[in-house]
Amino acid sequence: MEVEYKINQMITAAQFSDLLSKTSLGARRPIDQIDTVEAMLANANLLITAWQGERLIGVARSVTDFAFCCYLSDLAVDESIQASGIGKTLIRMTKEALKPKCSLILLSAPQAVDYYPKVGFTQHNSAWVLTDIDDLK
Repeated sequence: MEVEYKINQMITAAQFSDLLSKTSLGARRPIDQIDTVEAMLANANLLITAWQGERLIGVARSVTDFAFCCYLSDLAVDESIQASGIGKTLIRMTKEALKPKCSLILLSAPQAVDYYPKVGFTQHNSAWVLTDIDDLK
């Protein structure tokens, strides 16, 4: 299996949505809202992709300042080829694009909670999420 990795090569919303639909992230991402998916891609400032020929098989999409922290908001590998090292390579390439002391931060999908400790992440017990502004008190 020949895999080619690319840094900051733009992909289309359709390519990204198609890949997400082949992962457990598809159910938790707005893949049917093209404007939102386009904004997700346009506003990410670090995008690492994995390809087999013309087929997109993996993505690590991040928002970062490159020096202090990097939020790895989407790590997706086509389920048909998971457990082949592609996810780990996407993480490694993301980390290598950052300054050495820059922290790589993510929120795990429930199905992937056991994966991240295996590849070197440590769990942080105080992550917080605010989705709806009306919840702000």
